[in-house]
Amino acid sequence: MRIENERRSKSRFAIQRDVRYKIAEAGVVVAAGAGQTINVGSGGVAFVTDKPLTPGVFVELSISWPVLLDETCLMRLIVFGRVLRCAGRKAVCTIYKYEFRTQARTFQASPRTRADGMLERWADGMRKESLKTSVAGA
Repeated sequence: MRIENERRSKSRFAIQRDVRYKIAEAGVVVAAGAGQTINVGSGGVAFVTDKPLTPGVFVELSISWPVLLDETCLMRLIVFGRVLRCAGRKAVCTIYKYEFRTQARTFQASPRTRADGMLERWADGMRKESLKTSVAGA
């Protein structure tokens, strides 16, 4: 069902799941936290955070997935995107890239910032691609 004044071209699905996030600036993880998803669509994720976020920053979300792999293994949806807008603790981010990963048997409420660099590498690549595009267009 389509709402009359809806601007989105893609559907969103109401789904409340635990989410952990990491924020990168200048290719370095500068913050991490936890929250709850509000809705998910193919183009973005709306979620509530434990502290306000800044629009424009690169974000990695790790969302607990409601379906088990082979009916036994917990899964997480990992999303890489950019925060589009925020209102208090509510944030909306794009989905540039996503992948499913298996999850540990227990959910850790307080996130530990890993130094695996995946968010940093992705954000750096996006920044370089943006620079190439702007230089080519000049």
